[in-house]
Amino acid sequence: MKKHKYFLVLAAVMGMTTSCEKDDNTQNIDNNRIPQIIADNFNLSLFNVTATRSNLLESLYGKGPYTVLAPSDAAFQSAGYLDNKAILSADYQLIFKLAGYHVLQGRYELNKLPFLFNQEVQSMSGGKLFVTRWVKNGDTTVTVNGSRVLTNQVPASNGIIEVLDRVLEPYAHNTVVDGVAGETSLTLFSQALVRSGLDKELAGKGPFTVYAPNNTAMIAMGYPTVQAINAANPTTLANIVRYNIVADRRFINDYFLSASNTVGSTQGMIDGNSVKITFVPDPASPGAYKGITLLGTGNTSPVNVTRRDINTGNGVIHIVDQVLKITQ
Repeated sequence: MKKHKYFLVLAAVMGMTTSCEKDDNTQNIDNNRIPQIIADNFNLSLFNVTATRSNLLESLYGKGPYTVLAPSDAAFQSAGYLDNKAILSADYQLIFKLAGYHVLQGRYELNKLPFLFNQEVQSMSGGKLFVTRWVKNGDTTVTVNGSRVLTNQVPASNGIIEVLDRVLEPYAHNTVVDGVAGETSLTLFSQALVRSGLDKELAGKGPFTVYAPNNTAMIAMGYPTVQAINAANPTTLANIVRYNIVADRRFINDYFLSASNTVGSTQGMIDGNSVKITFVPDPASPGAYKGITLLGTGNTSPVNVTRRDINTGNGVIHIVDQVLKITQ
């Protein structure tokens, strides 16, 4: 009888011990890591799908710390990824590079960085990112590759999340020359760079910003074919091309944030002449801007940016629908 009571007591103690161990294990589970924060945020559902498909989420369960630059769902939709299906059906390598480009190794509190222009940081995939911390009208704004940070420092136990208003496009080219050559809509302007000899200059350290006229713009300028460009005077071409290049890295948002007024600004080009910049209001957000138009001294109508912020290793490319002209 005593032995029987002993076993009952022992069983009860073992049950209590097991129960305590379960409670301790439950308490040790970390539900506050980056993947769980992303999954719980309804505004980051498309980034969650992107990170899941690329297997990035598995890495983000690690110790870290990490800084995740997570585009909002609206940012993905603006980039053409309208829903989960668009991400799941996209090329895997593209999604893999896209996801890795939005993660930094380490904890970067972007709104505490120095007030410097386009500070360089490295993404987890190895590509360079450019961060600027602005103060305008008493407000602090942070941009990454020209994309605005909408929400700063969403905390996680192994890092932080910064929410962006645009998807960052991983760059595939080390120079603006190669970037222009890689765009099928810029074949004529690409040849103009070569014929004018400016391809060698733009292959240097930089940085540069190139307002690259598309093929339609080059045809309207009188250069309908590669053969026509090769037959042109190199000096004449160089004069045209130089008026489309800036000796700096300028994302579109940089113009809004650095301007002293709310109408526009001017931009000096590498030939020593200036281009007028006009801000295009965003009707969906009073007081904000959705883009810019440009006007060279010889342009009779505004030059529109048809694709913006194509980042490269030594600069950025914006595709435009007209050649910027010094004279009519």
